[in-house]
Amino acid sequence: MPPKPANPTDGIDRPGTRNLESLLRLLRFARPYAWRLTGAVLALMVAAGSVLAFGQVIRTLVDSGLGSESPAALDRALLLFLSVVVLTAGAVLTRSYLLNWIGERVVADIRKAVFARVLSLDVSFFETTRAGEVISRLTSDTALLQVVVGSTLAMALRTSLLMLGGVAMLAVTSPGLTGLVLIGLPFVIGPAWMLGRRVRRLSRASQDRIADVGAYVDEVIHGIRTVQAFCHEPLDRRHYGEQVEAAFDVALSRSMTSAVLAGAATLLTFGAIGVVLWIGGHQVLNGTISGGELSAFLFYAVVVAGAVGSLSELMGQLLRGAGASERLMELLDVPSAILPPTQPESLPAAPCGRIEFQQVRFVYPARPATPALSDLTLIVEPGERLALVGPSGAGKTTLFQLLLRFYDPEAGTIRFDGIDIRNLDPADLRGRISLVPQDPVIFGANAWENIRYGLESASDAEVRRAAEAAHAVDFLDRLPQGFDTFLGERGVRLSGGERQRIAIARTVLRNPTLLLLDEATSALDAESERLVQDALESLMRGRTSIVIAHRLATVRDADRILVLDQGRIVAAGRHEQLMAEGGLYARLASLQFQ
Repeated sequence: MPPKPANPTDGIDRPGTRNLESLLRLLRFARPYAWRLTGAVLALMVAAGSVLAFGQVIRTLVDSGLGSESPAALDRALLLFLSVVVLTAGAVLTRSYLLNWIGERVVADIRKAVFARVLSLDVSFFETTRAGEVISRLTSDTALLQVVVGSTLAMALRTSLLMLGGVAMLAVTSPGLTGLVLIGLPFVIGPAWMLGRRVRRLSRASQDRIADVGAYVDEVIHGIRTVQAFCHEPLDRRHYGEQVEAAFDVALSRSMTSAVLAGAATLLTFGAIGVVLWIGGHQVLNGTISGGELSAFLFYAVVVAGAVGSLSELMGQLLRGAGASERLMELLDVPSAILPPTQPESLPAAPCGRIEFQQVRFVYPARPATPALSDLTLIVEPGERLALVGPSGAGKTTLFQLLLRFYDPEAGTIRFDGIDIRNLDPADLRGRISLVPQDPVIFGANAWENIRYGLESASDAEVRRAAEAAHAVDFLDRLPQGFDTFLGERGVRLSGGERQRIAIARTVLRNPTLLLLDEATSALDAESERLVQDALESLMRGRTSIVIAHRLATVRDADRILVLDQGRIVAAGRHEQLMAEGGLYARLASLQFQ
């Protein structure tokens, strides 16, 4: 397989660095669960407040319980302590459940929203973005985000409340000592902020490298037959190893920066506590503050220091989540070039199947310098059987792509039953069309599901009749579990001809107004081709059909043959007429029939 491209995500418009802004965008996914979120925040505040209350409990225990040498006062202090413990446990339980529920729910909604967005994107997006990149965002990025939203974000909120509340209680307990703490605070926050920005950049880079690895694996596994046939395993192992090492190097840099961030925060915060404890101890000896006040202050100082240390570590994880969130939000922000109109027109209830191309010009986004179609004008009458012939790159498949509105032309108009297809909902348009491609797509499911892909509401009897019409029943019944047999990923358990007949059965079931056949019998042997050709003859009867033909023997009976070359119609007529005229068609025919 080829090495990874230099920029595998060119199809995604990347925004600049925004720190935690992308995580804040997740709040809109939490909006439907506002009541649960409110309950979780209240439980979080109660839990943080009850932890901070321990400082005052300790102060009471030291000054009133132990200092007074009264057993009754000691019992009251211990009862107060146990009450705070029970309150804290209840608040932690409620907070943990609600935040985990919200985290799981929000990430599930993000997964569905991103996947729905991917399905709605136009085909040109997938020309410039690898499938493995999209899969990585839907799997590894959402898995990371699940951890961040479900636990890390909650811990960060709790730690932030403890830090702010702890600073406030420090001020209440001893304003003088608190001033010393605040003086040293910028020396802790400054390095943490600078290192945090680097962690975020490396986190984003790490996720991108993981996506590269996933994309390469997807490419190799799906092409495993080609890999092994060309003895390409050693080269693929080397390329895969290089990408894994690249991901490791970035992850190692991120881990090192996160470790330095956590270590620096711990050293600075607890070093500051040591200084405060030394000064406070001397104040107790001088009688400036009581032992209980110093104990309470020390408790709050430890809480604040622990919160700052934890927050620096949690910040690294949050920044990783911000990188993953940013990658997911990018997919949600990608605009689609093909959108339904605000007020779509409706196709006639009784379909005709009349197709008009008027002065159509089209250029593929990936090949802007080469027009695929140039000023093409064409009318296909209802029920007409039209064949398209021409060399590779002549524009035959492009006609199908434009009819299905996978792209919009740069100039000109395409009409379906008299209506400009840009004024139709793409789903309504495509519901009237069925495509049998040269390389049919078979999904990892059984035959029932693969054929029913053409019409989800079809019954088993209708599916079986469609299979009979496509001459697929015989080989499907011979499978180990008949129609219930799993056909393998991408239909690997079927031959090329069998896959083609499944695709034809799918089209029979759909009963379309317009039938598009891209050399639908090219993968069949002589006997299967005759059987399927009979099925297609019956299927095409009475409906508009456009056939791309590479083998001219398949288009002799077409009502009309169009010869395309370099995006233009260079000849039109029936087989005998075109042969008599000479030109490109006659030359192609002589090459084949010779």
